[in-house]
Amino acid sequence: MPLVPGLRTPYARVGRLVYFGRMLDKIRLHAAGRLPAADYAENLGRGFDLRCCNFLRVPYAELQARTLAGDLDDLGLLHWAEQRGGERTDEECEVWNGFMMKRCWRDVGASVLARRIAESRLEDRPVTTMFDYLDFDEGRDPVVNRSWELRDPVVVLLMGVSGSGKSTVGEKLAAELTWEFRDADDFHPPANVAKMSAGQPLDDADRAPWLAAIRAHIATRLARGENAVVTCSALRQAYRDAAIPDTRRVLLVHLSGDYPLILERMQQRQHFMKPAMLQSQFETLEPPADALTLDISRPPEELVAAIRRALGL
Repeated sequence: MPLVPGLRTPYARVGRLVYFGRMLDKIRLHAAGRLPAADYAENLGRGFDLRCCNFLRVPYAELQARTLAGDLDDLGLLHWAEQRGGERTDEECEVWNGFMMKRCWRDVGASVLARRIAESRLEDRPVTTMFDYLDFDEGRDPVVNRSWELRDPVVVLLMGVSGSGKSTVGEKLAAELTWEFRDADDFHPPANVAKMSAGQPLDDADRAPWLAAIRAHIATRLARGENAVVTCSALRQAYRDAAIPDTRRVLLVHLSGDYPLILERMQQRQHFMKPAMLQSQFETLEPPADALTLDISRPPEELVAAIRRALGL
């Protein structure tokens, strides 16, 4: 099956449960028309989806409707399910996770798994469970995903002046890791976009709500137990302090380059940040002492590989 952007590994946890987040992803992706019908949509509400809803004692149709209402995040939906069907104990959740992560390993589902492996031509891969199969079939590494279950979630924050390639590198990194990606531009209020489009640099009062929104997004991802990639220019230490809620779990990567190279790149793209404003960015920049710093003259693929090696991702 193809890797579907936004569809998490089944090993990903929401609260105390594996798989629950993947089920929510499928519901949302299907509603948005981004879930391949032949591979996924035909099984919505069946198989592992049905098992998960039975464990929570919540009808799938109700969970689907509540998810698509759009007013709750993943943890909020899990809390809603626990209120609707009754909270599960830590021991019950541990049993659920153990059962799901070992499904089709020496049990009645082993023959189904063997057939799936053959159909997907994955005989050369160390597939021992259905979760492993789903990861390998979708282009992920289940060993990496299982290992993340033993680690705290992290957010990679890519910083640097405008035009340094934060979005390009961030998107590629998130795609390789199958993590969520959000660009700093997504958090700007309309007034900021209008100001920059007019060639006017932002002041600290303009930046305050933008940095607060990025901080809230990062805090939400970490609270949900999710790994993510986010960009933010974060040129000054004060801005980094405002945007980063947890320095231990936010991994800072500084994409650094010289003025002529970045100016050339900015002149070749369409963006509300005008090339004439680049000088003010360099003047504002306070290079961080606690970040992984990489030279942007290298191709994006090399930068992604360097980030993964240095940060152990």
